[in-house]
Amino acid sequence: MALPYRKPQEGRDYWIKDDFLPNATEVFERCVAREDWTYGFPHRPEFWPGMRAPNGLLPEELDRVECWVKEKTGAKKIWQEQTPEGAMLNHNWIQLVGEKESGPRPHTDSRKLCRYAGVIYLSPKAPARTGTSFYRLRLGNGALGGNFVPPPHANIPEALGVAKMPLEAWSEDLRVDNVFNRLIVYRADLVHSATSYCGIEHRDKRMTVVFFWMA
Repeated sequence: MALPYRKPQEGRDYWIKDDFLPNATEVFERCVAREDWTYGFPHRPEFWPGMRAPNGLLPEELDRVECWVKEKTGAKKIWQEQTPEGAMLNHNWIQLVGEKESGPRPHTDSRKLCRYAGVIYLSPKAPARTGTSFYRLRLGNGALGGNFVPPPHANIPEALGVAKMPLEAWSEDLRVDNVFNRLIVYRADLVHSATSYCGIEHRDKRMTVVFFWMA
């Protein structure tokens, strides 16, 4: 099975809004002061890196995000899906990842659980290179392949029949810079990843609030 390819296009496959939250500095300070973190890779045997905590945005802040997402995507309704077993994605969680904790990990989000995903970049001094990248498959003969998971498959392992793929199997196709208080929303079936991470101390690490919606 080969992945199909369609060049990501702003306004169709991803959407960007700068200066999104009117109180972004306040949100950053509130989040960085939290103490209820759950630790992932490399601290524990988890797929996700760094540390995270639930309820990143308050209800009125989250409502602002979701109204914009519906306006831009044309979705009349968005919601959080769960599997029959009760599994859900970590919607509206803060994620804090340092430069020594992880690198890029190209993936798609499960088509069974979401149609759109997004992040708000909340680190005031994060380098631009720590944004979000979209990838396409690098084929064995050196040619470039596809960049999204088609139905009926839910994710890359289902589509390609492999459990894991090395970073070298992917070629960066498009990069969106990390800009403080920028919101980016994208089709969850596109192969994507954090471009890189930064910082050692909490205040300097790459902070985002992550979102997942079915529509």
